Amino acid sequence: MVRMGPDVPLLNEYKQEFFWKRFPQTVLGGPRFKLGYCAPPYVYVNQAVLFLTPWLFGGVGTLLCQLQLLQELYAAILSGALMFAAAAGVQAVSLYAGRRSGVVERLGAPSALVDEEEVEFTHCVSPETVRFIAPGKRFGLNVVMHTVLAGLLCAFGTWYVLLGRLTALYGSIGVSIVVFVLSWVTVCIAEYSLVVNTATETATFQAQDTYEITPLTRPLYIFIFIVVDLTDRFSGPVPELQLASQVLHVLFLFLPLLWALGILPPLDALFLWGMEQALVFGLGGSPMSSNFRLLLMFAISAGVAVCNYFIPSTLGVVLFSTAMGFLLSLDLSQVGTLCHTPRPDCKEYGLRRGGSPVPRLSNAFGWNLGCAEALLYASLLSAALIEAGLLHHFYASTQSQSLLKGPQAPVGILLLVLFSLCWVLREIQGAYICAGLFLNPLYPKGMSSVQTFKQKNRGLFIAGAIRRVLLYLVSPFALIAFLSMDKSLQHLHGVPLSVGFTRAFRVAWQSSEDALLQVVVIVIVRLAAGNSTLPGWENLGTGIQLLLVGLLMDRLTQFLTKLKFTLTVLVTSWTEKKQRRQSAGTLLALNASLCPLLLAVVTLSALLSAPLLPLFTLPIFLVGFPRPQRSWPGPVGTACPCPDSIFYQQMSGSLASALRTAFARGSLGSLAPGSHFLGRFQDRMVWIMILERGYGYCTVNIKGLELQETSCHTVEARRVDEVFEAAFERPERLGLMQGLNLHWANALTPCAALAVRVYSDARNVLSGIIDSHDNLRKLQDDFLKALVWLLLRYCVKKHKGSMWSCVEGTGIGGRKSISSQRAQTTCHQAPEAIVVESRVSSLRLRQDSSSLTSFGDWSDEDDLFGPQTARRTVALVTAEAQSGHTALQMGGSLPGSVEMDSLFENMALSALQPLQPLGLGIGMPAVDKGPNSEIFKESPGSLRQLTFSCPQCEAFNLPTGWRTAPLLPSRLLQLRPLFPEDWFRFTLGQFGPVVQSDTSEDMTKALKEDETLKDLHAQVALSCLVSLGAESAFTSPSYIYRLYCGDVPWTEGLEWLSSSKELYQLALRAFRFSFKLLFDQASLGPMESPEEMFSALEEYERDWYIGLVSEKGWHDSVLQEKPFLFSLGHDLSMGTYTGRVLSLQEQLVQVGRLNGEGVRGQWANLSWELLYATNDDEERYSIQAHPFMLRNLTVQAADPPLGYPIYSSAPLHFPCL
Repeated sequence: MVRMGPDVPLLNEYKQEFFWKRFPQTVLGGPRFKLGYCAPPYVYVNQAVLFLTPWLFGGVGTLLCQLQLLQELYAAILSGALMFAAAAGVQAVSLYAGRRSGVVERLGAPSALVDEEEVEFTHCVSPETVRFIAPGKRFGLNVVMHTVLAGLLCAFGTWYVLLGRLTALYGSIGVSIVVFVLSWVTVCIAEYSLVVNTATETATFQAQDTYEITPLTRPLYIFIFIVVDLTDRFSGPVPELQLASQVLHVLFLFLPLLWALGILPPLDALFLWGMEQALVFGLGGSPMSSNFRLLLMFAISAGVAVCNYFIPSTLGVVLFSTAMGFLLSLDLSQVGTLCHTPRPDCKEYGLRRGGSPVPRLSNAFGWNLGCAEALLYASLLSAALIEAGLLHHFYASTQSQSLLKGPQAPVGILLLVLFSLCWVLREIQGAYICAGLFLNPLYPKGMSSVQTFKQKNRGLFIAGAIRRVLLYLVSPFALIAFLSMDKSLQHLHGVPLSVGFTRAFRVAWQSSEDALLQVVVIVIVRLAAGNSTLPGWENLGTGIQLLLVGLLMDRLTQFLTKLKFTLTVLVTSWTEKKQRRQSAGTLLALNASLCPLLLAVVTLSALLSAPLLPLFTLPIFLVGFPRPQRSWPGPVGTACPCPDSIFYQQMSGSLASALRTAFARGSLGSLAPGSHFLGRFQDRMVWIMILERGYGYCTVNIKGLELQETSCHTVEARRVDEVFEAAFERPERLGLMQGLNLHWANALTPCAALAVRVYSDARNVLSGIIDSHDNLRKLQDDFLKALVWLLLRYCVKKHKGSMWSCVEGTGIGGRKSISSQRAQTTCHQAPEAIVVESRVSSLRLRQDSSSLTSFGDWSDEDDLFGPQTARRTVALVTAEAQSGHTALQMGGSLPGSVEMDSLFENMALSALQPLQPLGLGIGMPAVDKGPNSEIFKESPGSLRQLTFSCPQCEAFNLPTGWRTAPLLPSRLLQLRPLFPEDWFRFTLGQFGPVVQSDTSEDMTKALKEDETLKDLHAQVALSCLVSLGAESAFTSPSYIYRLYCGDVPWTEGLEWLSSSKELYQLALRAFRFSFKLLFDQASLGPMESPEEMFSALEEYERDWYIGLVSEKGWHDSVLQEKPFLFSLGHDLSMGTYTGRVLSLQEQLVQVGRLNGEGVRGQWANLSWELLYATNDDEERYSIQAHPFMLRNLTVQAADPPLGYPIYSSAPLHFPCL
């Protein structure tokens, strides 16, 4: 992304014109009076007539009622019947016009393309005109339902705004007439949206309105007002209801403004938000990670409250509330695992979507509901029931009116002490204390290594363990004791008290820390009151008191965080030069002059638990519509994957374990659902959002942000690094000023550093290594040694019978064996499997994805898995014509395919090895030109049976097809001195005891002295050397790079080598091993002994993946947590070769808390800007870098399609006990 100045247009010219056409349509409910092109007058007249039709019918009913010709009820019925007939007529005409035109009906909500299309009108009732004005409904059921609803809305609307009713409410004819006229404007807007054409709402929750729910939004709010008025009419004289009716009749006039500003939520968001608020504050639950879980938990919790209302015994209520509160606060998603006998590992449980297996956590306590966990929960439940029953039975009736007396008094004091201890122990766990204002002097300073950090953190770990015991084991029982002895339980059988105590007993388990705070507030109020009573307060009962205190604390917290976000936007719009627009001074002056209005907006946003929406992220604040804490309607776990996603997928397992410990200790502060955290390690950004919270568990979503940083991303990432460095990389002794958090105004507040097993990425330029003649001369010898080692190891594997089984696991390639590749099955591989991905063996992979183009233009910096244009090589064209070769029918290219436009780009052809003309010797058999001796006498047509000197040599025999290279025997004899005989004997001596039943020295000596075995391996090794074009010393770095990539130039024996997939893979892996040996010896010095080289090759096979980033083996090795990975790349722009090494090790990932309300506000603006204003410009102002708000990172972390995280996990359930 190219960074642009602060005065980049908020909307480009095209979008501005589009917006000013759409917004009047939204205000009026659907009529399109501004089209952007010339239209006949009847188009506007028809829309105006349809818009005023409800008012006309309502006016008829009102007039007849005022003339006393009809009663109020019959006047309303008449208006409704007329409106029903008119709505049915509009739907019939629309349906007829749609059939006449033969055009497929569109969705109910107009799209941007439909809004922009220019219609050719012929006459006032032509099909084009009708479809333009009234597009019709998509579903037949909606046609019927919306038509009936239109009639009901007009009928009740007429009854709602009758002049007689308005005069009775306000006692003034003038006021009644004004309210009457403006109220009918509101009704007409809702009727037009329901019947004729639905406008795009500014309050948009779903990207598409598939089921035509949007037309129902405005009528629903009108019916809510009507229900209150009807209740007031038929309930008798209730002053509160009459006052509410008067206020709502005035508010009814402002409904069009609220709809236009997007303050009122759409139906789906209103339904989910209402259930979430009722569950959390009315029933003591927690926001849920999915809509289904929210609906299910709300239904069960409401059922508990209803049961409590009908239970006759207070003791039964206490026991039932305690038991259900405990059970519903557990992670009920684990119940299914209790039925399985084998305990599932972490991969199957929490990390099954995009997570990596973490075997060390498979038996950890709490990750799954096993026998130990069930026993603990049963013990806690039994103890809680016994405590609650005994205390209520013996002490509830003896409780005094004052807290200073009675058995509840010491429990209240104990709760005060518990809260203070838990708060202090939580504060000292983080990097900052006192709401992030001051550095924590007890937190470890400096982070030179993970081990040092853990040693320094040992004291805080003990404090965290004490807090965990107090919070999860002591506090719930103290809270239950306090509630069980409360005197208000004696008056339980009322709806408020039943709901209040259902919530109180639930929240004691669901969120013990919040429950402690709420009870402490109650205790302090009672202590402050002393012996005097507060009649209004005391009459509420303890349950309702706790409910109100919890609601007040939540709204107060939201107000303070929203206010901080508001001040950040206001101040930085002027102090940050790159954010200072020309209008910044004007906006600041307006906000200062309208400060009471600004505070009112912030307060209303907090009261509604709605996001505070900064329009275009400018200091123009609106109240966004209320929505669930998750902010997005779709399921958790959607992402925009790319090759870098595997790094987040790999680290999610270890990060889950680290987060579990941090949550349990309190290192990340209070864990409220909706909290957001940001983790940073090297170039990786991890976004963590808390979805649920219960007793002993927490559910989170982990997202990974892009690694290919844009300029905006880089600016904010640099500021994130500065914020973390100020918190964690500080000197031992701090002065007063150094102890302050200088980044307090930033959206990010550092919390803690977590030890996580991640890949450390190191990249090196290979200049001086790959182009060194001394190194290149040694490469040939290292290649033959590596190939001999692999051939002998292949024989050992085959002798042991594991070459063809899926029991053995990952090796250097992190891949499956040949048979398992064909079966495409998943298996765990031992460190001895030896399969390497090559250009021949990966043909199916080429078809499955467009990841592998020519390796010549590849570098580590490229998007290897992204869509790229496929190039047709000479070998590919040749392969397509050869239908007899099954390997070639798959559409891949053979080694040797040369792409002149990519391989030789930016490099001189003279630097390459000379290539033989294409076609020489292709498919021709080898010819025996003269007498040869021993095994080199053989020709492909007459292979003789080999005779070994000892029977153990049969274990090291190679397949017959590997001896059929179409090469002249004399040519191999000339290369015979290159074969490392001493290395062959040494390696044979190391592998020999593995296959011998008799491990005597004589038997090992016989193996080493068998000439036939040595000649066999020499023939195969030298044939591979010639087939790869490496019979002369390597002189060109470009040639080495091509061989490493598997893009082998054509040679005389290449067709033979590629026909044997196993041998080709061994040869390619041997060359990659030899290059890694070259790299290590150039960096660390030469290897002095065969034992050292043998150990190095064993380490490569066991702990390394040596290949290319584009290969599937690289992807699999990262997910399987291979300790080390190495790849060779070519930077065409710089003309250099690069080596990339990934090392798996435990590193410190720095985690900080984000301003949750700032995130919600920016996401609300993103939703409005993209879904309503359709401002998808990649260079728009609201996506530019902002070092304080972290605007670009926040936009990335939004759920697709509005955001673009490259990784997003399914909801992960972390145990916190």
